[in-house]
Amino acid sequence: MPSLLLVVFLLQLAIHLVNTVGASAINTLLWALYNKLPTSTSKSVRNQSEKRREVVQLKREMNSTSSQDEFAKWAKLRRQHDKALAEYDQITQSLQSFKTSFDSAVGILRWLGTNGLRVFLQFWFSKQPMFWLPRGWVPGYIEWILAFPRAQIGSISIQVWGIACASVVQIASMAIAAAWVLLLQPKVGAARQGEPMKMEGRGGGIGVDEKMGRERGDKEL
Repeated sequence: MPSLLLVVFLLQLAIHLVNTVGASAINTLLWALYNKLPTSTSKSVRNQSEKRREVVQLKREMNSTSSQDEFAKWAKLRRQHDKALAEYDQITQSLQSFKTSFDSAVGILRWLGTNGLRVFLQFWFSKQPMFWLPRGWVPGYIEWILAFPRAQIGSISIQVWGIACASVVQIASMAIAAAWVLLLQPKVGAARQGEPMKMEGRGGGIGVDEKMGRERGDKEL
């Protein structure tokens, strides 16, 4: 069984990833994966894609057909287009209704697996020390804070350990983002060096070439 210390850390990491990526992006990814499986909606999604292509194709044929010179052909294409569009809207409405329920269920499961699990662990193991501090290592009031709310004095409570893990994850995430930006800066600088520089005069942002052209025109006049 994994250590409770590791479980709390991984849970805080999962919460941070969910908050960083965003609920909508996760729902979209899970919806796509769900429709890849042999589920009740996978066939509807394929039918929706086929109907979309059919509607687009019929629309192109209608646009390339003259409604005056080839009215019979145009009218036939119009009826086929309207029928395919109605079927496409019906499938889309059905899928949208199911996706709304899917997003709600995923949101509930996501909360139970992250924040709900965190609340449960903090309640269930509120009296269990994560680890012990050396005696006399910190003042007594600091020991009381580190053991808050119900752990034994001189130990680290699960609440404090969770806060520490969340802080470490946040700092590590910011460090990774900063390192990524620093790695991209040389590439962006090299790309900008290849761009032509626009020289401006001192007076009101007029280009040098434009200013010289005006001076030549004044002399000729």
